[in-house]
Amino acid sequence: MSRTRSKRSELIAALGMAGRELSAHTVMFHTAVAERMRLGLTDHKAFDFILRHGPVTAGQLAEITGLTTGAVTGVIDRLEKTGYVERVRDSADRRKVLVRPALTPARERQCCQLFDSLGKSVDKVSANYSDSELSVILDFMRRSVEMMHAETMKLTGEAEK
Repeated sequence: MSRTRSKRSELIAALGMAGRELSAHTVMFHTAVAERMRLGLTDHKAFDFILRHGPVTAGQLAEITGLTTGAVTGVIDRLEKTGYVERVRDSADRRKVLVRPALTPARERQCCQLFDSLGKSVDKVSANYSDSELSVILDFMRRSVEMMHAETMKLTGEAEK
């Protein structure tokens, strides 16, 4: 029993170290992408959230990212100034302002090209796993996303509100 527990502890510790390593390299990759897009890292990742969740209100973006509403306003201002997003009135409720992507087709192609090699590399790594293994990895990743969002909310004080 103790040998099994020890092996599990070792695996969990190794998983933690691998997660730290992955996180560090992911941050560095996205920093390079942000620089190519002429954006700061936070603005780049907020833009990604808008691409995946948008159109969104500033409040929704703050909730998704864990940033304060003041910080989100600055992010949106910078993204709008650089032509990545635009503010539009909600057709259902004219009092609401939505933020949506505003990429020209040429700029969209440029942004997508930044991820072409990564996509191919992910496909290559994924080919090493069975469908059932990929399902487990996907479950772990989804749970990890929920955990990281909750931990972000704790750090920003949003969890108490």
